[in-house]
This record gives sequence, structure tokens and C-alpha cells, in this order.
Amino acid sequence: MSTPTTHAPRTVQVGDTSVAVQEYGDGDPLLIINGTTQSLGFWAEPAPVLAGGHRVVTYDLRGMGGSERGSGEISVASLAADALGLMDALGIERAHVLGYSLGSAVAQELALAAPERVASLVLYCTWARTDGFQRAVITGLAHPWRTGHLDAALGALGIAFSPQLLASPQFGELIEQMLPLFPSTEQHVRTTVEQWDADLAHDTLDRIGSITAPTLVVAGEQDLLTPPWHGRQVAETIPGAEFELFTGPGSSHALGVERAEEFLPLVQDFLARNPLS
Repeated sequence: MSTPTTHAPRTVQVGDTSVAVQEYGDGDPLLIINGTTQSLGFWAEPAPVLAGGHRVVTYDLRGMGGSERGSGEISVASLAADALGLMDALGIERAHVLGYSLGSAVAQELALAAPERVASLVLYCTWARTDGFQRAVITGLAHPWRTGHLDAALGALGIAFSPQLLASPQFGELIEQMLPLFPSTEQHVRTTVEQWDADLAHDTLDRIGSITAPTLVVAGEQDLLTPPWHGRQVAETIPGAEFELFTGPGSSHALGVERAEEFLPLVQDFLARNPLS
């Protein structure tokens, strides 16, 4: 298979917001929606793999990376409206949608608001309604962003990784590579706080039973941000959804990085079994 094309980065106007977009490959569209604190650079390595047979679209959520903040509140529903607006701006009538963490919540709302536009869903590290444990974790992670203690904020994000990776000699090198991708400006930090608030407020549990798109839910045994019981609940609530639980070392909130050699083929297989047409 030839190496998929990495298209030139560009910005696209979505409502009052200029959105930074990076696309890979050609074919049926696959829209990837970022998690909290993420910028599109997080997908620079996995996106070309997924682009073997797809047009993979990565983008920065409003107020993050190279995207403008624009006006209005940031909520899961408003971010889903942005995703739909981006699809319109890119001329994408229907797409597969992969959402990670906050992005998985946005993907749920997108599938509920515009079911005819979503061909399939991959919900990676997901939940439908916060419980006491998750609220405690998110509240703790959000605090240093609220107070502007960026070093503490980034240090606390270590909880997203597995104990095995945190203890390994490779962790320092990995973080050094990833640091430029995290929020760094005052605007990014303010937006990150809004994203944590959107995470806390997310609640689709009473509605996702009406999702009709073929759905794959991926959860990690070691995930402390979106614990696996949340993913199982989502899979049991969406009719016909598939559930894949990663266990053992590397089954963290960052399982897509730590277990990429298993995660990416899993997604590719699901997409192949659920073609756009």
C-alpha cells in the first residue's frame, strides 16, 4: 500500500470561527474529534495509518491549537454543532466519526443531532454521564488549569498514562515530544478550563439509545479518567454497539498511544466492516 498523502494544512471558516484542519489520504471521510487539551498534532502518527483507505480529517476544537475561540459557550453540544459546520465547510455529506474522550462525547451529540450525517461511530474512552468518581478526577485535573499553574496541570495529566509507561525510561522522551502539542497560551488555558466544564456537564445517557449508527466502543482497564464501566454502559445502551476492553499494561486513557499496534487495526477492521455506502 502506498503512503497516504498528507495534505497541506489549512484553515476553514465555520460560523464565526477559523478552524485549523489537517487532512490525510483520500476516500471515505473519517472525522477525528479531539479530547480535552488536545491539538491536531496528536494525530500526526496514527492518522496516516487510518488514511490507508480513508480521507482522515483532524482539526483543532475552537480555542485550541490553531483554531480561533469565536463567541458563545463551549459545551459538548456546541462542539458537535462546530463539527457539523466543519463537515459542511469541507463538503462532507456523510462520514465515519472517531471521538476520543471529550471528542467521544461530542461524537455522541453529533450522531444524535444529525444521524443522517454519521455513517459509523468509534467512541474511544467514553462515557454518557459522569458519576461521583469521574467528577472527582475531572475536578482535580481541572483545578491547576483554573489557577494558571501550568506545570502542575501538565504533571497531573500523567494520570492519563499507565503505571508501566510512567515508570519506564521512555516516558521522559515521549513527554518531551508531546509537550509542544499541549495548551501553552493564555487563550488555550482558558479554553481548556471550558473543556473540563463541558466534560463535567456531559449527559446523554437517556438519549443515546436512539443512536442508529454502527458503533464501536473502546475502553481501557487502567483508564482513570473515563473508567471502563462507563464505556460498557455506553455500549450496552446504544443498540448493537460493539465493546472492546483493553486489559493489562498500557490499557490506560492513552491506550491509543500505548497500544497503538492493537488499537489502530481494531479501528481499521471496524471501518472496513461498515463502509460508507
